[in-house]
Amino acid sequence: MWKFLVRRLLLGLMIVVLGALVTYSVIRCLPASYMEKMARQLSAGSQGRVKWQDLLAELNRQYNMDGSIISGFVRWLGDALRGNFGDSWKYMQPVTKVFSDVIWWSVLMNIITLFVEVLVSIPLGILAARKQYHAADYIVTVFALACISLPSFYIGTVLKYVFAVKLEVLPLYGLWGRYYNSMGTWGKIGDVALHLIMPVATLAILSIGSLMRYTRTNMLEVLNADYIRTARAKGLSEKVVINKHAFRNTLIPLVTAFSGLLPSFFGGAMITETIFQIPGIGYKSFEAMLQGDIPFAMFYTTFLMVLTQVSLILSDIMYAVVDPRVRVN
Repeated sequence: MWKFLVRRLLLGLMIVVLGALVTYSVIRCLPASYMEKMARQLSAGSQGRVKWQDLLAELNRQYNMDGSIISGFVRWLGDALRGNFGDSWKYMQPVTKVFSDVIWWSVLMNIITLFVEVLVSIPLGILAARKQYHAADYIVTVFALACISLPSFYIGTVLKYVFAVKLEVLPLYGLWGRYYNSMGTWGKIGDVALHLIMPVATLAILSIGSLMRYTRTNMLEVLNADYIRTARAKGLSEKVVINKHAFRNTLIPLVTAFSGLLPSFFGGAMITETIFQIPGIGYKSFEAMLQGDIPFAMFYTTFLMVLTQVSLILSDIMYAVVDPRVRVN
C-alpha cells in the first residue's frame, strides 16, 4: 500500500508540474496583455511624460515577464514551492488572501448542493432500476437526460426570470440584501439562505442527472446478479434486498462518481457564481482571468490540479474501504 501511495504521489506531482507549465505557457501567449494596459494607463496619467513602452519594459522586468516562458515558469515554480504565489494584479492583494476570503462561500454552496444531489438522485436512480421499463423509469430517465443536457447559464437564467423577475419571490443576484448589516444573526442566516436557493438549485439540477443515471445503471447490474436472486429466494423482504445487499455493491462505482467532489468543493462553480454574482472563488477567478491576472490564474489552476490528484488517490483508497477484494488484489 505504501509503495502504491508513493508511486501515485510522485505521478501526481509530475502531472501538476506539467499542467502548471502548460497553463503558464497558454497565459503568456494570450493576445491580451495586462502589462500593456497598465503601462498605457500610467503613461496617460503622467500626461505623456513617460512613454508607455518604457513603462511596459519596467513592469515586465518587475513581474518576471521579460524572459522566456521556461525561465519565467521556473521562477514562478520556485516562489510557489516557498508558498509565495505573488500579488493579484486585479485585486492588489496577495493571491492567498483573496482566495481565503472567498473560498468558504463556494464550499458552503457546494456542500448544500451535494446533500440535495444525493437525497434526490440516488433514491430516484434506485426507483428507476426497480421499475425498469415502467412509467416511473421513463419519467426519471427523461428528467435525468434533461438535467444532463441543459447548460448552467440556461438553467440559471430561467430560474432568475421565473422566480426573481416574474414571481418576485427570490432575490435576483448577490449573496445578501441591502439590509444585511442591520439584521440579527438568524436574520443574516435567513437572508444568505434565500440568496443561495437559485444558485444551489442550478448546481443541483446540473449534477442530479448524471448521478441518477449512474445509480440506475449500476443498480440494474447488481439486481440481475445471482446472489440477489438467492436472497429473494430465501424470502428476504424487498427492502432488505435493496438496502442491505444491492445498494452496498453499487457503492463501488459510485466512489468513482464522487472522486471529483473535492475539486468541485474548492474550485467553485465559475459560470453559476458569475450568473448570480456570488462572491465565491469561481466568480473571483473569472474576473481575474478576464484581466489577464497571471498570479491568480496560476494559483487557481494549480490548486485545482492538486485537488484533482488528491481526490483520485482518495478514491483509490475508498475502493479498498468499500470492497475488501480490492485490498486483497
